[in-house]
Amino acid sequence: MKSVRIALFVVAALLCVNAGAARKRSKKATKTVAEKVDTVSIDSFSYAMGVAQSNGLLSFLSQRMGVDTQYMSDFLVGFDQKEMSEADRRLKARLAGVEIRQQVDSQLVNQVNRQINDSVDKLNHELFVQGFRDAVAGSATIAQDSAQALVQKQMDYYHRERMLEKYGKNIAEGEAFLKQNAKRDSVKQTASGLQYKILTAGTGDIPTATDRVKVNYEGRLTDGTVFDSSYKRGQPATFACNQVIKGWTEALTMMPVGSKWELYIPQELGYADREAGKIPPFSTLIFTVELLEIVK
Repeated sequence: MKSVRIALFVVAALLCVNAGAARKRSKKATKTVAEKVDTVSIDSFSYAMGVAQSNGLLSFLSQRMGVDTQYMSDFLVGFDQKEMSEADRRLKARLAGVEIRQQVDSQLVNQVNRQINDSVDKLNHELFVQGFRDAVAGSATIAQDSAQALVQKQMDYYHRERMLEKYGKNIAEGEAFLKQNAKRDSVKQTASGLQYKILTAGTGDIPTATDRVKVNYEGRLTDGTVFDSSYKRGQPATFACNQVIKGWTEALTMMPVGSKWELYIPQELGYADREAGKIPPFSTLIFTVELLEIVK
């Protein structure tokens, strides 16, 4: 009789699967029978879960940890051991040393060389590695902060040299423009080389370097290319006078509120050897600046 009851239960379950279709044919209420969920013992489940969780381990060991998977028997020795002995810790440190040295030789040296020059390897490979090693060993002949300062200064030099090679002509062109511009009666020039022309003379307060100001402006290159404009955005800009390029800071701290000036900024008072959006390195810049207010 037990087998008969099971068979009838299965039939009832199958009928429940089609209950929706049955309701379309009849509005009579039907009794829902819960579907039976098959289970296994917790032991079988635990073992199966362990098997399932190992999926992808081989690729992880190979791709992320650099393990040669033909030595999986050695991996299993460590897996069964659970804790590392002193010899194991020493071996781990040594293997880390091997891996880092490979990265230094194949990646780090090349990356630094590319930052110095795109096509020429300048670094002395052996001395680079020796400096790296001595720093880790605590025997470097130069302190870490001194090394960082030296490196930054030299990298700035290399960057400027690269930019001069690519954009040096902009300096000569800008100087020629400013020399000619200075001959105009309406243009004034400060000791720094900043040139300006007063379009509208304001009568308000003059900002200090730490004041925040609201301005409308348009910036362009000497060929007339507009690279930025608050007028086009339809919204004035607000910033502290000392948070912009030197040419702007100098001009703003001379302008009364309500003024509208045209500025002619030499590259050394602008972005110099930096590339800023559409502005090439060493560009002389022209700005129309309207000082609207000092923001309190």
